[in-house]
Amino acid sequence: MKRNILLLITYMIMVVSCGPSTEKEPDDKVSNEKSAVLAFKTSATLGEGAFWFHETQSFVWIDIENKQLNIFNPFINKNETFNMPSRIGTVVPIDSNNYVVALEDGIYQYDISSKSIQLIDNIEKDILGNRFNDGKCDPSGRLWAGTMDMACKDPTGALYKISDSYDTEKMLDSITISNGIVWSKDKTKMFYIDTPTQTISRFDFDNESGTISNRFSLVTIPDSLGSPDGMAIDENDNLWVAMWGGQAVLNYDHRSGALIQKIKVPALNVTSCAFGGQNLD
Repeated sequence: MKRNILLLITYMIMVVSCGPSTEKEPDDKVSNEKSAVLAFKTSATLGEGAFWFHETQSFVWIDIENKQLNIFNPFINKNETFNMPSRIGTVVPIDSNNYVVALEDGIYQYDISSKSIQLIDNIEKDILGNRFNDGKCDPSGRLWAGTMDMACKDPTGALYKISDSYDTEKMLDSITISNGIVWSKDKTKMFYIDTPTQTISRFDFDNESGTISNRFSLVTIPDSLGSPDGMAIDENDNLWVAMWGGQAVLNYDHRSGALIQKIKVPALNVTSCAFGGQNLD
């Protein structure tokens, strides 16, 4: 049975970052609408980085402005918090104890048992106006993480690829707010969001070499629906996009770019989304 149920969403409670902050009337109507329900109430300032870790059956997420990594167990409704030395933009697990985190200046490995942190690469230590933002691992386990201008104005950011041996390569430059990134099931396509462009870009992806080519604007989102932020992909390769300023997660067809359905969220600025649960349903 094909599943298209979005389970877990992190969102902003206090408006402290970039993007529109007022409600708008959408001009792109969709008849298929559902509503999200609250799973866990938190005082996070800027919730982000939604990630379901199947090995531990836990929901991993971050609070960027409070500099915190969070691990939420939905079965017992318990959330653990781990403090970082600076703003955290991305988290991906290595195993149940070790996580790769992208902080303001670079990539680090964090051990939740010892609460120790080790630098992998301080890629942008000399670009003081930037910080790391969203990222994910590709089908071969290479981490892709992007940076952004903290003032959300200038294209000073970039998208980096970090190999399993921790070699770092810049894949895109002239990025303003690097955000959602996902790959197709057949490993031939990559989808990516630079938020101010209001666009979901599709690339041809070579999984063996980890290279991208042939950038194509798949979806251009009207300003009235908000700004595209984090992104997830389902088993049919369709895209689920968290909408900053849009009070929703929007579901787009990966081939045509057509809007399929909308999940309404009781928060203005929706930042990130992920599928979760034992069966990812």
